[in-house]
Amino acid sequence: MESLSYFLQSIASFLTGLPLIIFIAFVSFLTTIFIAGVQFRAFFIACKLIFFPKKVADDAIKKDMNPLQAFLNTLSTNLGNGSIAGTATALAVGGPGAAIWIVIFGFITMSIRFVEVYVSALYAAKNEDSILGGPMLYLKDIPGGKYLPFLYSILCFLFALVGGNSIQANSISIGLQAVTGLDAFWIATGLFFFVCYIMSGGANRIIAISDYLVPVKVILFFSSAFFVLIYHWKMLLPALILMIRAAFDIQALGGAIIGATLGRTIQIGMQRSIFATESGLGTAAILFGSSDSQDPFESGLLGMMSTFVSSLVCFLVALCIVVSDVWSSGLTSTALTIAAYQTVFGFYAGFIVNSLALLFGLGVIVSYGYVVRASWSFLTHNHYNFLCTALYCLAACFGALGTVSFVWAVTDIIMAGMLFINVYAVMIFAYRYGSSIRNRLFQI
Repeated sequence: MESLSYFLQSIASFLTGLPLIIFIAFVSFLTTIFIAGVQFRAFFIACKLIFFPKKVADDAIKKDMNPLQAFLNTLSTNLGNGSIAGTATALAVGGPGAAIWIVIFGFITMSIRFVEVYVSALYAAKNEDSILGGPMLYLKDIPGGKYLPFLYSILCFLFALVGGNSIQANSISIGLQAVTGLDAFWIATGLFFFVCYIMSGGANRIIAISDYLVPVKVILFFSSAFFVLIYHWKMLLPALILMIRAAFDIQALGGAIIGATLGRTIQIGMQRSIFATESGLGTAAILFGSSDSQDPFESGLLGMMSTFVSSLVCFLVALCIVVSDVWSSGLTSTALTIAAYQTVFGFYAGFIVNSLALLFGLGVIVSYGYVVRASWSFLTHNHYNFLCTALYCLAACFGALGTVSFVWAVTDIIMAGMLFINVYAVMIFAYRYGSSIRNRLFQI
């Protein structure tokens, strides 16, 4: 078993290492050029859409969610436990400058997120009789794409089952055991029935719970983080200067590549960045493609803002660590984040950080419940949905009970496959629809 695990980890490290980094960086820059830097030119318009969303016309085809709900669910999948622990890992490896590269990389990959959401919404509008959206609809229209929708759906289903469920459940279980002392069995049982309740209610229940859960976890995070920053307000400017100066240090750049935008606590590498923001993974395309959006361009703007917000959350975690002057303490992962919060909240820091991890993990599990249903629906033509529900519930239970270090290597391989397939499609569609996007952008 150990030799197999080592073999899989070697494959995963290669696939999610330098080849993937170069590929995504190249496509990001290329896409940014094709769409005339929409993430910069239309940034404030995208912000306005979040706070002042446009109403869907009464005569529009009603689907599972509206564009704002798609944004919230996408943001929920992006804000997992890696946002708290992964940032600390990045700083521990690369120093305070790694946080600057988190923001830089986030801005660059916003172009990929825009295009995948734009194309998904465009194809969904052409298939008004289908609620389903995402890469499953548009992959067939790229060179060599005959079997890609089916292959992508298999990979997406497996990724949602493990990466979006089991691993989050494992982090939740570890956090609850540390704070409450509960046995893992009872935590696993609770998660099992919680996930059963969510999945048995179908898409409507998943979306309804996510609508409540996402704002709560975002508000609690920002309020606690700002409390730390306000407490250390005298160190804000020195910390920012330190981070900017260190950002151009080779070690800091390496740390950013290792942990930027963050996937989970114990692994390092660029795959952690993609696991957090999921730009190019196609999950956002599934959620926005299943919305009743009447404007693919505006859907793309909302989609890219989820990448920005998840990057911002990671940056704020890093800033809290730096202003608290604990970044060089030798701690890493969640322990480093807790150490930063202890400078303000003292004994209650562990409870606060683990509570945030609990909310972040639950949010991911809930939102991925929709993604796993969409993948299953495509593969089975919407048959045997009870089996999908059973597998998703069991995945949460097993994740809470066991260790997931072995399955992480498999998850990384699956994620790499999804990225290569979908980002390849994004590159083609950015060129194909680039003129339409630019024309719309210049009319704003």
